Amino acid sequence: MQTTDVLVVGSSAAGLVAALTAKSTDPSRSVTVVRPEEKTLVPCGIPYTFGSIESTDRNILPSDKMFADAGVELVFGTVAEIQTGRRFCRLESGEEIGWKRLVLATGSAPYVPSWLPGTDKLNVFTVPKDKTYLDAMKLELQAAERVVVIGAGFIGVEISDELAQQGKQVVLMEKLPQILGAAFDADVANRAEEILKERGVTVQIEADVREIRGGDRASGVVLADGTVLDADAVVLAVGYRPRSRIAVEAGLVVDEAGFIVVDEYLRTSAEGIFAVGDCAQKTDFATRKAIPVMLASTACAEARTAGINLFKLSAVKTFSGTISIFSTALGDTGFGVAGLTETQARKESFDIVTGIFEGMDKHPGALAHTHRQFIKLVVGRESGVILGGEILGGLSTGELTNMLGFIIQNRMDVNAVLTSQIGTHPLLTASPAGYPLLKAAADAAQQIMGAAVAGVA
Repeated sequence: MQTTDVLVVGSSAAGLVAALTAKSTDPSRSVTVVRPEEKTLVPCGIPYTFGSIESTDRNILPSDKMFADAGVELVFGTVAEIQTGRRFCRLESGEEIGWKRLVLATGSAPYVPSWLPGTDKLNVFTVPKDKTYLDAMKLELQAAERVVVIGAGFIGVEISDELAQQGKQVVLMEKLPQILGAAFDADVANRAEEILKERGVTVQIEADVREIRGGDRASGVVLADGTVLDADAVVLAVGYRPRSRIAVEAGLVVDEAGFIVVDEYLRTSAEGIFAVGDCAQKTDFATRKAIPVMLASTACAEARTAGINLFKLSAVKTFSGTISIFSTALGDTGFGVAGLTETQARKESFDIVTGIFEGMDKHPGALAHTHRQFIKLVVGRESGVILGGEILGGLSTGELTNMLGFIIQNRMDVNAVLTSQIGTHPLLTASPAGYPLLKAAADAAQQIMGAAVAGVA
C-alpha cells in the first residue's frame, strides 16, 4: 500500500490550494493528490469557453506543473472508498493509499431536477467541470440556432451572453422575479437584465418551465401556461449539488443539503479528515447560518485554512464564515456583491441603513472608457459596521468588490472607511473628492447621525 502524510482528493481550486498550502506549511511532509480527470479546468472560465475563449484547451488550470514544482505527487484515479479507522482510501482500480490526514475537495455536480420531464434528451446539457463533456457540448451548440437556457444565476447569465454574442437566438428562463436574484437586490439585478437584453438575449422572468418536449432530441420547452418555445438545444443552469457520496458512505456527518459538516478549521466529524470547497458546508459570515454558496474564491480561502491547520491548529488562522463575494461582467459593465444585500439583511431582521452614491470610475468624466459607478452599502444602524454592499460599474468593479470584502471581513464601520487613505489616478480610479465607496459610506453615516440626533431631541 502506498502511504502519504496528506492525501487530497480532487484538484480543482480547493484541492490545488490545499495541497500546495500543506506542502509549503511543512515541506518535510509528503503530499499526494488523487483526481479522476486528466486535465482540470479553471471553473470560473467555463462559461467563456462558449465564445470568448476559443477552446477549453485555453482554460486549463496549470495544476500538474504546480504540483511537480512543489514536490506534490499526482495520482490519476477515482476514490471508491474511505476507511476512516485504518486511514486509507481505495481507488476504483483497487489501489490503496494510506494517509495521516485526508482532505476532501470533491467539488460539486450540476443539479438535474427530477421533476422536469425531458432532461435526458440528447441535446439537453448541464454545465459540469468536465472537459470531454464540454467539448462535445460546444460542438453541438455550434450547430444550434435557437438555445433555451433554464436558470438565470451566474452560469446561466454568462453562458446566455456568450452564446448571444456568437449569433445564437437565446432565451433565458428564470422562475424568480429577477435574474441573479440569489445574489443581488432588484435595483442592480434589473440593470443587469436591461444590459443582457441590449446584448441580444431574450429574458423571461417568472417563467415556470414544466417540460422539455421532443423525441430523442429536445425540440423546445413547455411553460406552465401552455406556452411552447422551440429550441435546437436546452442548457440546464439550475444550480449545483455537493459531491459528498463517499463522505456519507464513510460515515461523515453531512447536513440536509448534502454538504459535509465542518468546523472553523475545516475539520469534519471524523478525526484526521478535512473538507474544503463546494463539498463542504458554508456558514454565513454575518448570520452564522448554513448557506449553499459555491465559489472558487471561498474554496481557496478554506483550502488555505485547512492546509495550515492539518497537523497543528492555529487559533488565529481559522475560517470565520463565508462573505459571499460574487462578481460578473456583461460587456464593459461589471457587477459585484459582497456580504449581505439589503433584501437579505432586512429578511434577517438586521436594523440597517443603506448608503448609496453614484459617480464616475475615472476623473474627469470626459476621459475615454469612463463608466458610471453605483455603490450601495448595507450598514448596521446602531454599530455603523458594514455588513455588505453592491457595486455596478466598469471592469474595475471586480477589485473594488474584493476591497469591500476586506472591509466586511475586518468588521470596519463607516467611520473607519471615511477616514481611510486611498490612492487615486485619473486613468485608474474615481476622484478622491468623489470616490463612490467613501461617498456611500458618508451617506450611511449621515443617516445614522441623523437618527442619533433625532433620538436625543
